[in-house]
Amino acid sequence: MVKLCFILQCIVSSVVIENSRSISSPLAPFTTYKHSIELQKDVADLWWTVDDNEREIIFELHINTTGWIALGISPAGGMNGADIGVGWVDQIGSVYFQDRYASANGRPMFDNTTIDWFVVQGREVSGWTAIQFKRLLDTCDNMDVPIKSGTNNLIFAYGLVDPIPSGPNGEISYHENRRGSRTLPLRSYADPPSEDTFSGLDYFEFRLNNYVIPSTDTTYHCKIYKASSNYSMKRHAIGHKTIVDSANRDLVHHLLMYECDPTTQFDDNNLPDGLCNTISQQITPCGSNIATGWAVGGDYMVPFPKEAGYPVGGDFPIKYYMVQMHYDNPNLFSSMKPLF
Repeated sequence: MVKLCFILQCIVSSVVIENSRSISSPLAPFTTYKHSIELQKDVADLWWTVDDNEREIIFELHINTTGWIALGISPAGGMNGADIGVGWVDQIGSVYFQDRYASANGRPMFDNTTIDWFVVQGREVSGWTAIQFKRLLDTCDNMDVPIKSGTNNLIFAYGLVDPIPSGPNGEISYHENRRGSRTLPLRSYADPPSEDTFSGLDYFEFRLNNYVIPSTDTTYHCKIYKASSNYSMKRHAIGHKTIVDSANRDLVHHLLMYECDPTTQFDDNNLPDGLCNTISQQITPCGSNIATGWAVGGDYMVPFPKEAGYPVGGDFPIKYYMVQMHYDNPNLFSSMKPLF
């Protein structure tokens, strides 16, 4: 299921943005950091601080496992060309950390040039592994990826057991589907607000429930929604939230929400809903102006700038929206596999 929610408030200027967001790990970090993010709910959290004077970045990664954990900087968001730090804590509390490089999709090799990921400390408590480590922003190593200004592609993964043998040269097991990615501006990150910031506010939502994905490698599905009629006076959305069921994260690539031409009138009892190329003539009035969107690696909760709320209701002319979903299905899962 993919559910797009707009969170509404009448007076935009009263919004309070908190410099924190939800964290799953039951373990307190080793120190205080400038930034933190939940990489995957109940699975992985990351803290970091950039030291521009020393030209280095210090990370702390917590993952819900007693096996190995890994964080990588990727040139394009995948394994190929990624600079990866892999670590674990063994049964007697010793911490190991490896500098690895992925030349393709597969087990990353040991970096055979210079060692540029350095472990600081680590522990394993209550089924979670927490490791603090650091590296230079730019190592000048051709098997590393510089952490530059702007967006950076992070990948993470973990195993259920420690490498065998558990030592500096231990080999990691295959992570299977225990992996993820995020796109973050590590050197200029603005922490998203806590969901508590929006609790108690009005909202409306567009849902795509129980859609059965075709067994093709890529699918674009389009659906028209009518704007909420609950607001007789114009109000302003102050943020949006995208919810993707955890079982379907590997299939959802991105979504775009378009405004439909204000002069367009649809049959409210039979709104267009289907493969985009199949209903292309019906949705032509809805393909120009993008209202918002989300893609893999993006934040699920996005606040709008205080001075730039999105109008809804009242005399705002947009009455219909189209959500275009892109499903990426390289494994050609059966069309009987539903999305909830």
